[in-house]
Amino acid sequence: KNNVKAMEKELVTCSLQGKEKAVLKRHQIFQILGGKALETKVIVVLGKAGMGKSILAQKICQDWSNGEFSQFEFVFWFDSKQISLPEKRYSLKDLLLDFFVKPQEGSKEIFEYILQNPAKVLLVFDGFEGLHDHENFPRCSASQPEKDLCSVKELLSGLIQKKILSGCTLLLTTRPKDKVYQYLSKVDKIIEIVGFSPQQRELYITKYFEGLPYCGDALKLIKDCEYLFSHCYSPVMCRFVCFLCETVLEMGDKGLPSTLTAVFLKFVQQKIIPMQTAVTAMQYQESLATLAHTAWDLGEKHQSAMKSDLPSKEVKEFALKYGFFLPFAFPRHSDSGEEEFGSTFSAFVIQNFLSALHIVLAEEIKDKSLTKYLSFPSKKKKTYNWLDLVPRFLAGLLFLQDDPSFCSLSNKDAKQSTKKQKTLLKYIRRLKINELCPERLLELLHCIYETQSNYLLQHVALKLKSDLSFLGVVLTPPDVHVLHSLLKMSGKEFFLDLRNSSIDMQGLKDLVGLKNVASFRASLGDTVRLWKSLEQKKDYQLLRASTEKFLLDPFKAKTVKDVSDLSDLVEMQKIINRVQDASGCSSYEIPAIKNLRKIEFALGPVCGLQGFLKLVEILPAFPSLQHLDLDALSENDIGDEATKSLSEVFPTLTSLETLNLSQNKITDVGAEKLATALPSLSSLKTLSLYNNSICDFGAENLAKVLPAMASLRVLDVQYNKITGVGAQQLTDSLRKCPHIKSLVMWNPTIPYGVLEHLQQLDSRISL
Repeated sequence: KNNVKAMEKELVTCSLQGKEKAVLKRHQIFQILGGKALETKVIVVLGKAGMGKSILAQKICQDWSNGEFSQFEFVFWFDSKQISLPEKRYSLKDLLLDFFVKPQEGSKEIFEYILQNPAKVLLVFDGFEGLHDHENFPRCSASQPEKDLCSVKELLSGLIQKKILSGCTLLLTTRPKDKVYQYLSKVDKIIEIVGFSPQQRELYITKYFEGLPYCGDALKLIKDCEYLFSHCYSPVMCRFVCFLCETVLEMGDKGLPSTLTAVFLKFVQQKIIPMQTAVTAMQYQESLATLAHTAWDLGEKHQSAMKSDLPSKEVKEFALKYGFFLPFAFPRHSDSGEEEFGSTFSAFVIQNFLSALHIVLAEEIKDKSLTKYLSFPSKKKKTYNWLDLVPRFLAGLLFLQDDPSFCSLSNKDAKQSTKKQKTLLKYIRRLKINELCPERLLELLHCIYETQSNYLLQHVALKLKSDLSFLGVVLTPPDVHVLHSLLKMSGKEFFLDLRNSSIDMQGLKDLVGLKNVASFRASLGDTVRLWKSLEQKKDYQLLRASTEKFLLDPFKAKTVKDVSDLSDLVEMQKIINRVQDASGCSSYEIPAIKNLRKIEFALGPVCGLQGFLKLVEILPAFPSLQHLDLDALSENDIGDEATKSLSEVFPTLTSLETLNLSQNKITDVGAEKLATALPSLSSLKTLSLYNNSICDFGAENLAKVLPAMASLRVLDVQYNKITGVGAQQLTDSLRKCPHIKSLVMWNPTIPYGVLEHLQQLDSRISL
């Protein structure tokens, strides 16, 4: 069972790495290609906390109420963290028509209509991560799930498994790393919200301050603080930064805090201080400490909402008054007339900050146990993914204990915090930084950045290994900022692997522009787009520097877009040549083109022919190409047409040493075209035609040209349709080719005795 789950997780990870950013209209969310009409459609919207998943879900409901999404007659929206709190059991009818909304009359008839027309029903579960625990998500075992009583988790499980209300549309919103992967085989479409672009950040900030006298000042103030501006890619973070900026400008201050910890320390202080008096100050400090303890307790359970009241009336009033908590009501259940209430943290980041504050202030958490709350342990230990910002806030708070804002929030003895700070320093000094995986290295960089300790920043910068790979690790704008800052402080030269990292253009530009980044790999499409942007802005110095640093070899084409990107690279060389001609400067070749030695082609049978024909057009542009490999597990099936096109460019491939055309459905027609052109490959050493459909006529044509292929050392024609006749012709030709070291010729159509006899005649023939 665990192996299956691991395989499914692996599959989704791979598929998401191949994603491309695109603008998706809301009406496109429910468009699924190839789906069966009567099957449940499961759509998952992924996104980090604060990316706007809940806003999207609510906007879909609002659009439907205004007449859009007319394919649905019923839309039901559920806040997962709220409906999971009361441990009650429901039938599907209870969930839809009692828990969500209770019709004034006709409930039975409405429910029967829903059961008969599931395709007209949309169910939205916002915050799917709030519905499961750390280990298992229960399977629905009810014999009549539409009528039997189940927990909310079991009902959702049955919906995802398409056992309940089969044919409906199910929309789940969740964080990327949560257990939606357990149901991957049931998911029809995955969408990920990636946050604001730099232009969208500016638009949001401008709209926030629209009409205020300091609108222009606000945008400049936030943009000048590059670290905070990078965090504004997250809509919820952008709102907090704008709120604080508004407060700063109203008070006449001239600068924003330099770290996220300082922002939220200032945020909490500004919420509380203006309202408190000397009498209430201690009471507020105690209430805040209690609230911080509650945040931590809930976070350890992977929860942000609670059904029961806070420890005291004073703490509850404090939390609600200053916006730390938001109240909500549970809809009445059919078997009870009582209305129940709960509370939830107003934002995930508030819960994270308060949890870190608890760790710093709590006397029961000793300094020696501090390191277990960090997410970059040297040994494998439990990490707190739900509270993923806690380590950063914790590190930041430990170095802000003398800050007036921190002192105003706590009446605790500073000695305890000082001990914890020393523990953190000692831990970082002992950490084997060069052995950390990329994710934990990034987390460490964030924590160190939050401390703003020059000693720690220099220490970590000097300990970074020179070869840094972030292959397949999503790099957000804040990740790029802290990485850029630490690399800049180091005296080393670095190689960066940024492939499949979803890094934005500005981040890529910043990193590759560093003088001590000597070389890098990145998405070819993103890199060429950056170069085109630099060319348009006439930033020729950075354009040349970044082209000289870019590494491409070896290149593997898995999609038609990969081939298009390679074509764009060739076109970029033409653009550079034109620019150099116009400016009178000396021209230069892009090293990635000049030094590309190996191309692997693995588009599969659907796009293989189309993609390869496009690739053939640009092959002459790569003067150092030594290895062209078309042998893929998915079999490209380029056939005779593409083989003919390839043969026509052979005279330009003067450096090609290995040509692998295995498993491509090449027949005698293609073999004849190949044979005619093969002698023009003056450097070819290895030719593989394994597992094609070449018969004796094709073997005869190959045999004729072998003597003319002076550089050839290995020929593989296994698993074709060659008979003893074709084998004899190849053997006869082999006698004239002392330069050839191996002929791999086993075919099921060659009698074994014949092949054995031929091998006895020439030991270079392999069985």
